[in-house]
Amino acid sequence: MFSPQGPSLRELCVQALSSVERGYDMLAPKFDHTPFRTPDSFVGATADALSELGPFDSGLDVCCGTGAGMLALRSVCEGPITGVDFSAGMLAQARSAHPGATFVRADARALPFTDSFDLAVSFGALGHFLPTDRPALFEGVHRALRPGGLFALPIGAPPPLASLPHLVTLGFDLTMRVRNAIWRPPFVMYYRTSPLPAVRDDLTAAGFAVTTVALTALGRRRDGSARCALILARKPAEVTDARSRTSSPQGA
Repeated sequence: MFSPQGPSLRELCVQALSSVERGYDMLAPKFDHTPFRTPDSFVGATADALSELGPFDSGLDVCCGTGAGMLALRSVCEGPITGVDFSAGMLAQARSAHPGATFVRADARALPFTDSFDLAVSFGALGHFLPTDRPALFEGVHRALRPGGLFALPIGAPPPLASLPHLVTLGFDLTMRVRNAIWRPPFVMYYRTSPLPAVRDDLTAAGFAVTTVALTALGRRRDGSARCALILARKPAEVTDARSRTSSPQGA
């Protein structure tokens, strides 16, 4: 399907009946020939927005897949860049495409980094996390960033209720819910479980200061609003604890 180099319908069906990890391991060699890969326009618009906030030193791509987002890191980071994913197959493709980068296999809900990066990005991965998983994901990214570090992730605006994209995503999510109710292991991939207000609240709860930037280069909706926004979640810089100052003996 999709192209002569893409997966067949049978391969997609086998993937859909597998776990997320096993499914992506199988799909990895053909993933870049599917519409599931993050478009270059998406990566480019994000990199352009980040270029006005950088440059950055080290960068991390969370749920890097085959490495599309590494292109954004490479353009705005002056130091080493790292990708993390839990699919060995996807990481093998990413290593081949980006030989100068570091890749780590890990569950994004338990990132093995502390104060290691100045910038983290993530493209198209939120649908693989249930709302109950997002706190662990965001807390791990917060921990991985150095004080003052930035977490950037683009998120699309929801399609109008009467539009075909709305009906397609609604139908997809309903199908996945039925699939996961009757088949094991579950395959977590939903389009409608990460609305911007909920994501913003979870990022704030994880300790980030959150703003958004409209990615107008990716187009506008009929009402004039941007089709996509870039969430910018900043880890506050370290400050002296006020309680420790007031508890010091007078004259110390």
